[in-house]
Amino acid sequence: MTVVKSTLPDKERRIACDALQDTLVDLLGLSLVGKQAHWNIVGPRFRSIHFQLDEVVTVARGYADTVAERAAALGVPPDGRPETIAAASKLPGIGEGWLRDVAVVRLMVESLEAAVARLRDRVDATEKPDPVTQDLLIGITRELEKQRWMFDAANWPRHE
Repeated sequence: MTVVKSTLPDKERRIACDALQDTLVDLLGLSLVGKQAHWNIVGPRFRSIHFQLDEVVTVARGYADTVAERAAALGVPPDGRPETIAAASKLPGIGEGWLRDVAVVRLMVESLEAAVARLRDRVDATEKPDPVTQDLLIGITRELEKQRWMFDAANWPRHE
């Protein structure tokens, strides 16, 4: 059922909306990983990382809303149901229970790197079919790269 008519031809709309749906899954997954880590982090850097996690969660949730609205504007209903996120997420898993601050930093760097790598593929895929969606994805990539850098800098000296 099509409720909203897209301004894009079907083929281009499908490419853009696939990229948007996959990005929505990554962003909602990232917000869940960030919030779980936020609640369970322990260690000497608890406070600073606790607040940094809130920043990532806020960014991810804000962009998730923008991405979902873009998909809806193109005539495809976004799917952010919990079962969809759980089934489709490709982010690294988060452990149960208390999480050491060093492990949280490592997890967030890996999660953000994974999300950025997939975003870069989507940026390439949407270049010709929908430059508007591409522009949105570029902005998200820029912000997630900044967040990755901030967590990576918090991992100095390296705690491997």
